[in-house]
Amino acid sequence: MSTKVAIIGSGNIGTDLLIKIKRLAGEELETVALVGIDPESDGLSRARRLGIDAVSTGVQGLVEHPRFDEIDIVFDATSAKAHEHNDSIVRPYGKRLIDLTPAAVGPYVVPPVNLDAHLDAPNINMVTCGGQATIPMVAAISQVTPVYWAEIVASIASRSAGPGTRANIDEFTETTSKAIEQVGGAAHGKAIIILNPAEPPLIMRDTVLALVGEDRKDEIVASIVAMVATVATYVPGYRLKQAVQFTKVEESMATLTDAPGPLWKVTVFLEVEGAAHYLPAYAGNLDIMTSAALRVARAIAAHKVEA
Repeated sequence: MSTKVAIIGSGNIGTDLLIKIKRLAGEELETVALVGIDPESDGLSRARRLGIDAVSTGVQGLVEHPRFDEIDIVFDATSAKAHEHNDSIVRPYGKRLIDLTPAAVGPYVVPPVNLDAHLDAPNINMVTCGGQATIPMVAAISQVTPVYWAEIVASIASRSAGPGTRANIDEFTETTSKAIEQVGGAAHGKAIIILNPAEPPLIMRDTVLALVGEDRKDEIVASIVAMVATVATYVPGYRLKQAVQFTKVEESMATLTDAPGPLWKVTVFLEVEGAAHYLPAYAGNLDIMTSAALRVARAIAAHKVEA
């Protein structure tokens, strides 16, 4: 029997997730409803065409839905501020929430790093698109040697950033930075996002800079390559853009940390091409977020069956 789910948010992320569940997890997950506030939105229109209930009266409409009791998992693809409200309404009914906003109400989950750590948590936070793309690289380096400083820059096409993403810029920075430390294992984390207005739109690119104290190039590269392959099992467009770079750290940069001795800078360049289930392939930021959330939902469903 499939696990019943609902999606709050009928924008880019929610609609892409709706299509992904239908195409990739139809035997494991059944979407009962897509929830929005604009009855004429493209997302709700697509839901109707797919034979899925389109609820245009927000989270309260979901609670009043005749099949609400059947739903086990609720995805929230709205905004950080809205998620706090949605969580307060839905969670008392015993629903599991997978939060695709940077609200960080629940524990951070990045599937290739800590997928199994919080499968019983009532609210799971998927960090951010930049976090899902870069934290696996920080974790891969941390598995080899301590990371004293990790800084990431996520560059996405402006056209792929909807209202929710734009409203969450501050939360993106804070949540991603904390998750770099708590999930990635870095002593200090910093995150930056760039909305690139270039036309034609550019594909998602991410740069990861990590400061380490050991010159263990071969082991670090092997760990990174293995992690890239793991992420690519659920995000096929995830790849290294060029070879991993190593440079001796200048004294001025070394002051960022309190690490003893000389430091090396490890730089990883990534590219994330989307599967184009809803938006075009340049929107890798959308694809990695929804793919990660779907990966978590499938794990929760399987965990529930095993239990």
